[in-house]
Amino acid sequence: MTTAKIGVQMMMLKHKVEQYGAYETMKKLHELGFRSVEVSQIPMTEENVRELKRASEDYDIDITAVSAPLEPMMPGREQENLLDDYDKIVADCKMLNCQFIRIGMLPFTKMGDKQKIMAFISQAEEMAHKLANDGIQLYYHTHHIEFQRIDGTFLLDLMKENTSQLGFELDVHWIHRAGVDPASFIKQYKDRVALIHLKDYRIGDLRLTDEDFKDMSNFFHKFTNLIEFAEVGEGNLNMPEIIEASIEAGAQYFLIEQDDTYGRDPYDCLHDSAENLRKMGYADWF
Repeated sequence: MTTAKIGVQMMMLKHKVEQYGAYETMKKLHELGFRSVEVSQIPMTEENVRELKRASEDYDIDITAVSAPLEPMMPGREQENLLDDYDKIVADCKMLNCQFIRIGMLPFTKMGDKQKIMAFISQAEEMAHKLANDGIQLYYHTHHIEFQRIDGTFLLDLMKENTSQLGFELDVHWIHRAGVDPASFIKQYKDRVALIHLKDYRIGDLRLTDEDFKDMSNFFHKFTNLIEFAEVGEGNLNMPEIIEASIEAGAQYFLIEQDDTYGRDPYDCLHDSAENLRKMGYADWF
């Protein structure tokens, strides 16, 4: 019997945290039935860390993962990062009883440059070993850019082939957007994928006006940009197949994420995702 958990990527709730605080935001997640969260795009201030801890204890919600870049995403950007703020980030993890730190994406200045990418991979692997000595696993979260081919090989596969300690948080929407089948791809990363992002993929409505027919470039812009982030179970991905493949690969945490809710309250979106997953047969993962 699996012991997997379905949780929430709190990037979706960063404005709720700003408005109501971390504790009240976590309380609402408890009411929706969630017992696992990944913290991202929420400032890890002393107050937020304290309130996350209090809510975790009061509502039995795992702080499964926190987010930190290896280095600032671009020069001049003030940002807590593993190279400069290692001790503080590790201390936060210890306080929150958190076992994963995830890097959200490549630094912007590394993208498109193989030499810089390979240097980043080496640094990330070194950091993964350092964190392992402190009892924390380092993971890298994927988008579609990691499926660029470099000398015939996916960038992401280069990451896997040149590391052993670094884990991969595979995002099923972005895998599909890259033109790759999520279920079959995830199986290739067996034992490196404790964290999976559940994010659906839909084609939105083509809303046209008379102006779009006067300038066909407007029409084709709308036509070619119909892809949307969807509530889990409301899009086109075969979620049961993806989830079962992920379990086969060793996944433990399935974190719901929807990058844009298109004006809907994110709590309503999370409610719908959770209900759909329960109907799929995963009610005991909450």
